[in-house]
Amino acid sequence: MSDHVNSLGQPIGFPVAGWTPRPLPPRTAMVGRFCRVEPLDAARHAADLYAANSKDRDGRMWTYLPQGPYADFASYRAASEAAAASEARIAHAIVPADRGRSLGVASYLNINRSAGSIEVGSIAYSPALQRTPAATEAMYLMMRRAFDELGYRRYEWKCNALNAPSRAAAQRLGFTYEGLFRQADVVKGHNRDTAWFSITDGEWPRLKAAFERWLAPGNFDADGRQRASLSALTAPP
Repeated sequence: MSDHVNSLGQPIGFPVAGWTPRPLPPRTAMVGRFCRVEPLDAARHAADLYAANSKDRDGRMWTYLPQGPYADFASYRAASEAAAASEARIAHAIVPADRGRSLGVASYLNINRSAGSIEVGSIAYSPALQRTPAATEAMYLMMRRAFDELGYRRYEWKCNALNAPSRAAAQRLGFTYEGLFRQADVVKGHNRDTAWFSITDGEWPRLKAAFERWLAPGNFDADGRQRASLSALTAPP
């Protein structure tokens, strides 16, 4: 009898031998060459994050997020404290090595330990972090923890379907588009259709190699320009 059918001859999913629920991600730092991704601490990070976000003068970075923009530092500090204390998500501050201060945040969300599924989301990159090696490395470090350290099977990315930069970022990072959840939410008084993307553990080894090749010192010239694009390296074979 095939492993993919039951005793009645009905098709079933492939076996997952020895599967046990995955542990929660630890609230510890992840360190790379370009950045440090560490648990969000409002006392340490909020002031730097608020100052960095304030460079986005028209509030463009908040358009598709359920939170923000923030009227003042007090409201941002309160939101940071709530995010850091949340048990439903694990929020991180991203600290580029060449800046020494936090310039963005990203979280683990929708953690399903029994299924081995976890989402990266609530990503808010200030202008100073956007389009930098640190921004990409932070995503790699969070993926590596989920797959290599914790043994998750599925890593998700979800965004407003109208958020073209987020959709492009997901594909550049190697996520596969899975479909559209229509009228999935109401955000700031407007309909949200949600685009779903994922990476599975079977895809991770190839993508990990692509990230490591892109992040290697030899991939950047003396002016810091990339020699090979990440999109080319993560493109499906």
